[in-house]
Amino acid sequence: MIILERLSREIKTIKTKIVELEVSLDIAKMKRYLEEIEFKIAAPDFWDDNEKAQGLLKQQKSYTQEIENYQHLFNQVEDLEGLCEMAMMDEDDSLEQELMQTYEVISETYESLYLKTLLTGEFDHNNAIVAIHAGSGGTDAQDWAEMLLRMYTRWAEQHDYTVKVLDLQDDTTAGIKSATLMIEGVNAYGFLKSEKGVHRIVRISPFDASGKRHTSFASLDVMPELDDSVEIDINPVDLKIDTYRSSGAGGQHVNTTDSAVRITHMPTGVVVQCQNERSQISNRATAMKMLMAKLIELKEREQKDRVEDLAGDYSQITWGSQIRSYVFHPYNMVKDHRTGAEVGNIQAVMDGDLDLFIEAYLKGSRKDDTDL
Repeated sequence: MIILERLSREIKTIKTKIVELEVSLDIAKMKRYLEEIEFKIAAPDFWDDNEKAQGLLKQQKSYTQEIENYQHLFNQVEDLEGLCEMAMMDEDDSLEQELMQTYEVISETYESLYLKTLLTGEFDHNNAIVAIHAGSGGTDAQDWAEMLLRMYTRWAEQHDYTVKVLDLQDDTTAGIKSATLMIEGVNAYGFLKSEKGVHRIVRISPFDASGKRHTSFASLDVMPELDDSVEIDINPVDLKIDTYRSSGAGGQHVNTTDSAVRITHMPTGVVVQCQNERSQISNRATAMKMLMAKLIELKEREQKDRVEDLAGDYSQITWGSQIRSYVFHPYNMVKDHRTGAEVGNIQAVMDGDLDLFIEAYLKGSRKDDTDL
């Protein structure tokens, strides 16, 4: 009975938190938005603009899922509270283990939903554009960049996000020089913005016949994908637009025409490129979205002449600038130098298990904001 009494108190505590979560998540606002979207979907001209229609359908699915997830959690805790009270009245200790297991599941689900309340940035709910660049370390760094590409792809897939390769610059020896991904899904940018920075690997190099330990670096740049409602004034005169032959996958058309596009914003030095789409027009449109995202972040930071603060100074992807270290030798450990979060199962991390680091960063950011 002592265990049931303690569990009953814990259930009441987490139920209070879940009720408060409804306000933090603004479920009422989601329901209003969902009604508005459903009204637009019912309009006879809904499919006149296919791109806009697809966007609204994605929003509908997202809001519906969010509301259902919260309602399911609330129903679970109410049911658990009732079962616990019945077990206490009947003095039935046989249900203790089952009730504890259910409570643990509810607690984990609560933590997952709570994390979303930390995503308060203007673009946190948007898709994410992730750019990976090899840094110091030669072939090892290029191999490391490819390992990170696999790691973030795995993370995205585990969270039911869609991954689209926008640009890929591989190397004839090994690994990749750079890659740009579009990770599509609600809150993709909000979660992945914490990964922006230099990532360091320490390991026995597979490219060194003497078996020496090597340290290599790669950087990650993360930007939100912006929709058509976001406007920023870009003077066409300030743009240098180059086209070149795509080198990545995409079929015969992609590899035999100058469909890839590189755009340089002359005043800031920001460079973006895209080669994934089949046509030059599509690649140019995607590259312009990437450019807008970078320039908006520069504007927010009021440092328009310092593009390295936005995209990372790729010439300095080296010692002393890393946000996280991945040590494969002489021991196994991944440590985030900003939050202190660390884990010994390095293979799980390389397979996409990054939530510990993302959660620590978001919770730390919320604490910093509170301290202010």
